[in-house]
Amino acid sequence: MRSRVAGSVLLRHLGPRVFGAAATPAAAPRPLLAGDGGERGVWARLLATSAAETAKEEAAASKDNVGSTAAATAEAIQAAKEGEKSGVVSSYWGIAPSKLVNKDGAEWKWSCFRPWEAYTSDTSIDLTKHHQPKVLLDKIAYWTVKSLRVPTDIFFQRRYGCRAMMLETVAAVPGMVGGMLLHLRSLRRFEQSGGWIRALLEEAENERMHLMTFMEVADPKWYERALVLAVQGVFFNAYFVGYLLSPKFAHRVVGYLEEEAIHSYTEFLRDLEAGKIENVPAPRIAIDYWRLPADARLKDVVTVVRADEAHHRDVNHFAADIHFQGLELNKTPAPLGYH
Repeated sequence: MRSRVAGSVLLRHLGPRVFGAAATPAAAPRPLLAGDGGERGVWARLLATSAAETAKEEAAASKDNVGSTAAATAEAIQAAKEGEKSGVVSSYWGIAPSKLVNKDGAEWKWSCFRPWEAYTSDTSIDLTKHHQPKVLLDKIAYWTVKSLRVPTDIFFQRRYGCRAMMLETVAAVPGMVGGMLLHLRSLRRFEQSGGWIRALLEEAENERMHLMTFMEVADPKWYERALVLAVQGVFFNAYFVGYLLSPKFAHRVVGYLEEEAIHSYTEFLRDLEAGKIENVPAPRIAIDYWRLPADARLKDVVTVVRADEAHHRDVNHFAADIHFQGLELNKTPAPLGYH
């Protein structure tokens, strides 16, 4: 503090001599730049002028902001009213939802999938296929999946609706993880994926649609939802690391998981046929997604879901076989559209 005061005093006395113009006898005195009071007067006027101008600018900007905010609010209210009348969300960017119709000409009500993404599942697929584990890596994958089935059986027992919901929250993870890692690999290596990115993402989307369907017929309790959070967090990270270390092991695990899913849905169908579970009407989303008859029941839904799992079993065992043969996935065309 003392050094700052001393510097100010020194600058006050030496400033005019060092930085000022050379003094001449005829030069008129400049009282405003000499002495303490003059300097304070100049700075006071400058600061006062600056503050006044700043206040004016802020006031003008505030008025502009209020005006623009009011105009934007009015436009938003008007757009919302127009959207309510027309049923279309208004967008500044010119994006409007497209109006689609199904094959019967009725308006398409789903935004999570489009009419051309619906399909008829091939239920004639062989459900009894099984990959016999022979090498060590296959045996590890097989017994890993078998060990995971034990706590699932204990927790859900024969509540197959909730069991299917939990199964699909896990089954939708591997396709997304594998597709993501293959996508990044394709970017790093500047190479094509052979269609495997799309094939695995299609699998993940198909499994997610299974979940959306069973959410219509099963009401999970709070602790089951909490279990989903825990299982998904653990399984995602474990599968991510596993795929990085050994894609062939990861795909083999999924192949065996799908075999267990086929078994679970077969048990589900037996209870439906025996009358232990009510064969309720199929959810509308399932009828549109799998192109089921309008009078389809829950049994029909479980049948097509089981067929989907069998197709996923084949795709993942096929991918694992490619790796076991020492080949790369992108060298073998992916089975796109294999339903």
